Amino acid sequence: MKAYAVGINHVALEVGNIREALKFYSDFLSFEIHQENEMQAFIYFGDQFLNFIKNDNRQPDQMRHFGIAVDNKELVRQTLEGMGIKLLNGPFLDFLDPWGNRVEITTYSNIQYTKADHVLLGMGLGHLKKTDQALAELNAKGLGPIQYDNN
Repeated sequence: MKAYAVGINHVALEVGNIREALKFYSDFLSFEIHQENEMQAFIYFGDQFLNFIKNDNRQPDQMRHFGIAVDNKELVRQTLEGMGIKLLNGPFLDFLDPWGNRVEITTYSNIQYTKADHVLLGMGLGHLKKTDQALAELNAKGLGPIQYDNN
């Protein structure tokens, strides 16, 4: 018998300076800061969060990365370019943050990952809808939205 993995609650990122990490990420993302001190900070995206942990000896990622789903990927691309951030070669919107953490930006509507409707509404993102392809992928796994018969 095994426990079922339900999802990812958070990711912890090593950064050299907590205040600088909060500034860097807030330059292209909106989020809520729930706790902050010199050694760590917690930033929430609705019901999930990133934990920044101070580590002065951080080595840059190569293939290891994490993805952030956003409502407007092109806006993030333009903002990162305006910040002078070098985008990595490849099919995705990947970059290294100032501490070497590899980040991939993806569009929420195009992927299977789904927030509950009430969480999206609470975040002011109730307008976001999945693409037909993302819904087809979810439906193929038996994970698509429930369709009610109004008859």
